[in-house]
Amino acid sequence: MKIKLEKQHYQWGLTAFLVIVCCFIVFFILYRFDSVGHILGKIGDAIEPLVYGMIMAYLLCPIYNFTVSRSYSLINKGKYKFKHDLTLAKVVGTIISIAILLVAIAGVLWMIIPGLFDSIIKVIDLLPGAMKSFTSWVDVKFANLPVAKDYLDQISNNITEYAIDFATNTILPNSGNMAAAISGTVFGAIGFFMNFLIGIIVCVYFLNIKDTLAAQAKKIIVAHFKERTAAEILEGAEYTNKTFGGFISGKIIDSIIIGILCFILMSIFGWEYSLLISCIIGITNIIPFFGPFIGAIPSALLLLMVNPMHCLYFIILVIALQQFDGNILGPKILGDSTGLGSFWVLFAVLLGGGLFGFVGMVVSIPVFAVIYAYCARALNRRLAKRGFSTNTLDYKVDKYRTRKPRQKRSKPVLRDDVINAYVKDEVTEMTDEEIQQAEEEGHTIMEATLVEFRDQENTQDKK
Repeated sequence: MKIKLEKQHYQWGLTAFLVIVCCFIVFFILYRFDSVGHILGKIGDAIEPLVYGMIMAYLLCPIYNFTVSRSYSLINKGKYKFKHDLTLAKVVGTIISIAILLVAIAGVLWMIIPGLFDSIIKVIDLLPGAMKSFTSWVDVKFANLPVAKDYLDQISNNITEYAIDFATNTILPNSGNMAAAISGTVFGAIGFFMNFLIGIIVCVYFLNIKDTLAAQAKKIIVAHFKERTAAEILEGAEYTNKTFGGFISGKIIDSIIIGILCFILMSIFGWEYSLLISCIIGITNIIPFFGPFIGAIPSALLLLMVNPMHCLYFIILVIALQQFDGNILGPKILGDSTGLGSFWVLFAVLLGGGLFGFVGMVVSIPVFAVIYAYCARALNRRLAKRGFSTNTLDYKVDKYRTRKPRQKRSKPVLRDDVINAYVKDEVTEMTDEEIQQAEEEGHTIMEATLVEFRDQENTQDKK
């Protein structure tokens, strides 16, 4: 007998085969996790220039689009028509975009590196004097407290002994390892520089072929999915691009403005290291929520070595700038580009920073915003399909401003066994005078005891 296989049978067989293959892959990854991690690391090192180029192209995309559109309009404005007008406009846009990128990087390095070296040299020069001044201050303040003075002297001696022991037993024996680490750092810096140069070339290619790549991706999606599913995928990609682009570009502009304001105010007050500290504040401000405070800690310590009062005033300035940024400047520039509440912003920053460091703290908010939007969309669609409301306020219960009506206590129902037991006890305890009084009032012994029982119950309820 010949067995006829239908299309559904082939689909079940293919699904079972893919499940078995996935199980083998997961088992191999778990069993050979070190080898898989090594292979993934090699792949990551190989595509590192590509990643750099994609990131730079994505950041420069608004500048490139604006420059190309303006250049194309100017080229076609005159009487003469160029044969390759769009190509010429793209060349102009690419040159201007790459020039802005290089100028920005060179400007940041020029502001940070010389100031950093000067700061290190000044700190080294000021450190012995600051320690001597601190020791003199301790001697004067604790002259009348010998116990506290001896305790502080003991702490100072312990720190000195620990520093000498660390230099003698750790640094000197491991000088060869330190030299290898320094050489490895130098070669790593050279490798990063080479990858950055290759990334610039990749960035140029991405800027000029991004429209073609987008068209090819759209073509693949339309070919492999249904019309409604393809439309939803393209709509989600557009929303993701809008969320990422709006947040990152807006955050960069916001951080530049905060850095410039910090530099202007510090220059007006005449504080030291105004350029270096303003660059640190501007760069760390890119990190949401914790950025201003992360940059303020080393900056405040730097000012503390020079002038403690300037350090205090600087902390007040950072708090004022953070309030201005969070309540006025940030909402004006970013708007509601993410749609996340304050708690979810804090959650995303902590999770992203814990998993991926600085980069995770920067991109965690738009990533979480996209995930949150997709989950909310799927949930609302399911609620609407079942006929329920999609408004969150309809499910909110206000426990604080809404008072529930007080319910009156209902009288307890008297059970027959309780009444009979009470009447039996009361009859045995009644005197002849009480029986005679009940008969004169026209009550039977049962009625008299029942009235007394109800009076006692009402008295207990009132209490």
